[in-house]
Amino acid sequence: MKRIFGLVVFSLIATSSVALADSSLIVVFPPPNYQTSTEKIFFLGTAPTNGQVLINGKVVNRSPSGHFSPSFPLQLGENVFTVSHKNQTIQIKVTRLGTVPVVPQGLEFAPGSLTPAVDIARLPGELICFSAIAPLNANVSVNLANQTVALAPQPQQVQLPSNLAALTGRNQPTAQSIAGKYAGCTMVQQPDAQSSSLIYGNNIISGAVVPDANQEINLGQPQFKLTRNGKTITQLGTGKIAILSPAQLSVAEVIVDAGVARTGPSTDYSRLTPLPKGTQATVTGKEGEWLRLDYGAWINSKETRILPGAIPPRTIIRSVGYRRISGATEMVFPLQFPVPVSVQQSDQTFTLTLYNTTAQTDIIRLDDDPVISRLDWQQLTPGQVQYTFNLKKAQQWGYQLRYEGTTLVLALRHPPAIENRRRKPLSGIKILLDPGHGGKESGASGPTGYLEKDVNLAVSKLLRENLLELGATVVMTRDSDKDVSLPERQAIISQENPAIALSIHYNSLPDDGDAEKTQGVGMFWYHPQAHNLAVFMHNYLVKKLNRPSYGVFWNNLALTRPAAAPSILMELGFMSNPNEFEWVTNPQEQQKLAKVLAEGIVEWFNGVK
Repeated sequence: MKRIFGLVVFSLIATSSVALADSSLIVVFPPPNYQTSTEKIFFLGTAPTNGQVLINGKVVNRSPSGHFSPSFPLQLGENVFTVSHKNQTIQIKVTRLGTVPVVPQGLEFAPGSLTPAVDIARLPGELICFSAIAPLNANVSVNLANQTVALAPQPQQVQLPSNLAALTGRNQPTAQSIAGKYAGCTMVQQPDAQSSSLIYGNNIISGAVVPDANQEINLGQPQFKLTRNGKTITQLGTGKIAILSPAQLSVAEVIVDAGVARTGPSTDYSRLTPLPKGTQATVTGKEGEWLRLDYGAWINSKETRILPGAIPPRTIIRSVGYRRISGATEMVFPLQFPVPVSVQQSDQTFTLTLYNTTAQTDIIRLDDDPVISRLDWQQLTPGQVQYTFNLKKAQQWGYQLRYEGTTLVLALRHPPAIENRRRKPLSGIKILLDPGHGGKESGASGPTGYLEKDVNLAVSKLLRENLLELGATVVMTRDSDKDVSLPERQAIISQENPAIALSIHYNSLPDDGDAEKTQGVGMFWYHPQAHNLAVFMHNYLVKKLNRPSYGVFWNNLALTRPAAAPSILMELGFMSNPNEFEWVTNPQEQQKLAKVLAEGIVEWFNGVK
């Protein structure tokens, strides 16, 4: 089973159903032999209300129905906890793992500490940096293509918290001294492909290997050297180093519907505007399976193909076209090459930037339009053209980007059609409901083992009934306990083009969260077009249901990212809070929640007409 906090997954084992809570002691989390790196951990479970629950001899607080979720500190290494109720006892071992690398005591490098750990390729003049963890008071260096780079001991560094820390209110950086870390950088100024030589400052380094295509010069694997107490060892790094030839750079083409562009070469880095299928860009760097594109973003090579013999894509743009289709306005940008793009939404503006593009524009057609009041453009830099759509209303209803050959098409959706809504206030409105998780993806667990996927579906069905009575057309990503992948849910939103999309969830916490005190309604959004909906629904539920507020969050989640419609993810309460869990699972409260949700949706639509 999994426990979800804002759709971030943590391992968890459920041990019971709701019925078991009346007759036995249950510990849902942590499972036996659990490992974590946090300084504390909460215990989630339940027991009959008669008698006390003790954890390592300490009486814990419980809800009226007997549920509990106290937190306990963890020492590094093994921690043994005994949970008892009357004559029942459960023993759980939790191992706290260290986060600071272990410094070797002998003449060796710490396993896995040599970087770069993967193959990298850089342009001439870019820094190439190396690091290693080795014993204190040692001399460490790297040899690369007969050039020696000294690695110096590093001083105290700032350790940033994870993104999850923003959700628990503990997102302050901490100073951390990483003993035994050595680092240093060098720079290759200019490759000489004909002589297979490289210039480091004024030093010419020979011995580089030039591939057939002359697109990069391979410097090989760096050799790390460690000297201490008169003894020396060497070890090859795992990543090869290459220098790209600026005159013969590769061109990559996006081969998936929406290529995931990021700020750096791993999934840890933030997402940028997805690149439409067919987008072409020059590769200016490589790191493992990641490619750096000429406009600055990184993309996984699995989402691209290299175009043999292609030159760096550059385009001019002249006229900009306009056409109105059912439910949307399409702006048409004829280009010579399908270049990278980015989007930025603001209040009453939608900004589209084309990279590697130079304007020769004299004419743009734009009639009086349901969405757009005016289109402005400017050449920001010699290679960037920016188009700013000034909109008639602040609320935006979704957009889609695609390439038709080399022509970029931007579709801006119109507001939902207003029908006769006196008796049916949501007539003509299509609403998509996404009951979170399902099938093997069980989501969070309550103290009894009751699963989030089940309450998500129950509340979604109740909400559907209320919305249908109000005249809405309702689409659900699932109406039974079945597996529906995140990409499938995203595709349903794009295909159905609802007026709004609501993903229904209930919350839990990471290991070090305060489960006893954390509760309330939370809303998550990603695109600015969904911000107003998230804030309104949060405030409406908190006020009308007299529920605690957990907050409104911008969050990069699979079910907030769809751009085809305002899409939000609603965390309606905490499965991990003993008292709120009783409200979450109360059938009468679920019916009341669904009714208030539907009424809030009506009020929101009335406010954005």
